[in-house]
Amino acid sequence: MRKETFTFDSRDGKTKLYGVRFLPEEPLAPKGVVQIVHGMAEHMGRYEEFAEFLTGHGFVVTGEDHLGHGKSVEEGGVYGYFCDQDPATVLVRDIHRLKKQTQALFPNLPYFIVGHSMGSFLTRNYMIRYGSGIQGAILMGTGSRGQGNVMACKVLCKIQKLLFGDKHVSKMLYDIGFGQYNKRISNPQSPNAWLTRDEKKVEKFDQDPLCGFCFTVNGLATILELFSRLNHKDNLAKIPKELPVFLVSGAEDPVGEYGKGVEKAYADLIGAGLFQVQKKFYPKDRHEILHELDGEQVMEDLLMWLEVRLAGA
Repeated sequence: MRKETFTFDSRDGKTKLYGVRFLPEEPLAPKGVVQIVHGMAEHMGRYEEFAEFLTGHGFVVTGEDHLGHGKSVEEGGVYGYFCDQDPATVLVRDIHRLKKQTQALFPNLPYFIVGHSMGSFLTRNYMIRYGSGIQGAILMGTGSRGQGNVMACKVLCKIQKLLFGDKHVSKMLYDIGFGQYNKRISNPQSPNAWLTRDEKKVEKFDQDPLCGFCFTVNGLATILELFSRLNHKDNLAKIPKELPVFLVSGAEDPVGEYGKGVEKAYADLIGAGLFQVQKKFYPKDRHEILHELDGEQVMEDLLMWLEVRLAGA
């Protein structure tokens, strides 16, 4: 696998985003592109194993560290803070800017988006805005939030912003959003045990200085806005009906409400008229299925789905 790093301008008009591209080793010719949209409080470096697997099967893999994440945060910058003007739209447009740049390098290859967790919420919003330009989307560790819950949490964010500012990190909001994620785990050894049953992977996450930071009020409000846009049927109606979508989740993933939120996302897509939507749950797996004990099987399953889409492209 060959690795290239680069920067490009964010749609916020200020930030240079860190990007990475993984290429198959010659003489293996690329046959498709997979753009990864990473999750909350992590970075693209955590996807190198997955990228190595995919490049070994002929895929170009790319992705960027989002605003407020990883190597896209400049010295003195704030982790978990996106931007001041419409961050929910800016993040989606950043994904598209990278997509256009990558597609210019590989203009004739089928293009797929893989979004994990927060990245899956971004990907679903991407499908609304730009879905006609991709050949498929994989949603990992996704979930749903009812509009009543979203609006109530938005009010709390607005109050916190008025009192403490947009870059404030609120323990109260964090506890409401994430405080119960370990509740079904007996004797968790880490606050992040809900990520995966693989304790070594949890320890690696815990020790990574670019992972596990708390979001600002701005960051949390942005996630709520992404959910809100997904709760409107007129938005979902803009997704191309023929777009293939694959939802994959751990059955013990609290982000997906142990399957309930994933089923809701699946039903929303079906209700919007999409007719190539599939789902798969992995028994006992938690949130990060690529880092789970059966992660190799997950990668094989995702590859098979991609290969089928290539055959039909």
